[in-house]
Amino acid sequence: MSGKLSFLLTAGVVGCALSLVNAQYQARQLFIELERAQAAAKQLDLEWAQLQLDQSTLGKNARIEASARRDLTMVPVTPARTQYLTLGEVK
Repeated sequence: MSGKLSFLLTAGVVGCALSLVNAQYQARQLFIELERAQAAAKQLDLEWAQLQLDQSTLGKNARIEASARRDLTMVPVTPARTQYLTLGEVK
């Protein structure tokens, strides 16, 4: 009886030890995954900040006006180039 009890206790201790090793391994894997996700989140935050900066730079009126003059050869409106339309008499 004592041999069977010893065997069962030894098997139980070995099973608990293997379970502990497995739990620690899984915890390490999850921690590594968490670190990777946090690094990716930081990278996305940096890219978001850069995109916001680019958007504010590209949306400025002076830049839009310079682009319109350069790429579309547009010129500002002057009174000499303006045509005014008036409504005729309504009958």
